[in-house]
Amino acid sequence: MSHLVLGELCADIVVALAADPVFGQTESLVPSTTITMGSSSAITACGLARLGVTTTLVSVAGDDVLGRFLLEELRARDVQTDHIRIDSSRPTGSSTILTRPDGDRAILTALGSIGQVRVDDVPAALLETVSHVHVGAYFLQYQLQDSLPQWFAALRARGITTSLDPNFDPAQAWDSGILEAIGQTDIFFCNDDEATAITGADGAEAVHALTRQLPDDGLLVVKRGADGARAHGSGGVRAEVRPPADDRPLVDTVGAGDSLTAGFLAARAHGWDLPSALRAGVRNATASTRGVGGTSAQLTWEALVAEAERT
Repeated sequence: MSHLVLGELCADIVVALAADPVFGQTESLVPSTTITMGSSSAITACGLARLGVTTTLVSVAGDDVLGRFLLEELRARDVQTDHIRIDSSRPTGSSTILTRPDGDRAILTALGSIGQVRVDDVPAALLETVSHVHVGAYFLQYQLQDSLPQWFAALRARGITTSLDPNFDPAQAWDSGILEAIGQTDIFFCNDDEATAITGADGAEAVHALTRQLPDDGLLVVKRGADGARAHGSGGVRAEVRPPADDRPLVDTVGAGDSLTAGFLAARAHGWDLPSALRAGVRNATASTRGVGGTSAQLTWEALVAEAERT
């Protein structure tokens, strides 16, 4: 049941806003600033480990304060870090996230070590121990993009399942070979906006285009925020889940989609069927929005099972 997550590593500096910032040498007071674990790939890895899945993150960090902070945070969350490469020529990547009270946010990312991880950072011996490989933030994985389709094909040929999450494309080109990579992906996670941007189609047309691109037995999981999630296969909608009622205040939505990915993958690893796994993902995503950053409020496996038993 061991999982490998391959992708970026960065620190999130989350600034809670009471109002939009004002420029012109103006100083404004904000409710809080928090430095926490960032990046789609690392947040997913933390969520998997918290849900009882043995998880290794393969990534790159700088030899600096933020890099050491992230390594400590990963280890505290039981993520295996032996294969994180330290690149002393670059700073660790960071994202400054400005969050509004309604959950909307602006993300200002300094790449640094982000995008430097490569397929050859994964030792062959490590692949002997894993059953699933996930890659997050595809459009930031500049050193992975060319080799990912062939590598995913090789993984699937040896019985290792794969998943991919594109996240936002800062270049807004929405290509970089992603359709070829989707063709070798067992589970493709995205939201409605990403589906539209990648395919150039809207709504159901975008979903059909992506499911046609997937392998015959592939699965498309569309993350829909406050509306929950849907799972699509070649035959149409296979499961749909809405979030549970939760009257706790929303703190921020950073990493909620990555927590959904973690919940879904963990539940599948534990043998849950598709509707139950989708429900697990949505519940983990909802829980994550009740804490600052992407990892502070992710559910444990015991908490997730307890919530499932209430329904």
